[in-house]
Amino acid sequence: MKSIKNKLEIFGLQPIIEAIKSGKEFDKIFIKKGLQGQLSSDLKYLIKKNNIPSKFVPLEKINRLTKKNHQGVFGFISPINFHKVGEIIMKTFEEGKTPILLMLDRITDVRNFGAITRSADNFGVDAIIINKFGSAQINSDAIKTSAGAIYKVPICREDNLVNCISYLKKSGLVVISCSEKESKNITDVNLKNPILIILGSEKNGISSDILKASDEKIKIPTYGKIDSLNVSVACGISLYEISRQRSLT
Repeated sequence: MKSIKNKLEIFGLQPIIEAIKSGKEFDKIFIKKGLQGQLSSDLKYLIKKNNIPSKFVPLEKINRLTKKNHQGVFGFISPINFHKVGEIIMKTFEEGKTPILLMLDRITDVRNFGAITRSADNFGVDAIIINKFGSAQINSDAIKTSAGAIYKVPICREDNLVNCISYLKKSGLVVISCSEKESKNITDVNLKNPILIILGSEKNGISSDILKASDEKIKIPTYGKIDSLNVSVACGISLYEISRQRSLT
C-alpha cells in the first residue's frame, strides 16, 4: 500500500481482501475484466456483500494506475470515515439542536464538493449526505478546496437517497429541494424547523424522484441575464438564509 495525494492506494488480491475485512472504507476498487481464481471470487463476494463501488476494467487501466504487481486489482481507500445518518440525527436531537442536513444529488465535481463542505462547516451543517455511487471523489483537490472542512463535517454515504429522505421525513425533518427551475423563493419558506436541503448537479439538476419526495421546492432569486448559480455558491446562499432566519428567533 502507498499514500498518494491524500488517498491510500492499495493493490493485490490478499491486501484488498484483508482491508475490506478490517472495515476500511473504499472509494472504488478496479478489477481486471475476466479475472479468475479463488481469491478473485472471494474478493468479488466481499465487494458485493459490503456494497463497495467497483468497476471491471481492461488490464491497461490498472497498469496505468500502478507499475507494481497488482494481480489484476487496485483500490482507493477513502481518506475519511463515513458516518451513519441515523446516528447523526439522534446525536443532534439529543444535544438539543435543530438539525441542518445537506444532501448532494449527482454532484461529481470535486472542487464544488470541497467548496460546499467549507460552507457547510462555516454555517453549522450537521452532516452532508452523498450517494455511494456517482458522487464526487474525496481526494486531494476536494480536501484542499474545503480548507480541511472535510475532516470536520460528518459525511454520510447512502445507497439510496430516496430511502434516506423517507427516513429523515419520519424523523421530523422538512425536505427542501433547491433548483433554479422552481417558482417559490427561498426567502418565502420557513427554514427554522429541522431541515434537509437538497442540491443537484449544475448539468442534471435534482433527479425527479427526489423532487417528488421533497416537501418544498425553492429557488434563489437572481436578477442577471444568466439565470443559474454555481452549485457551491447556491449552497452558501441557502445556508446563509437558514442562518439569517434562525437568528431572528
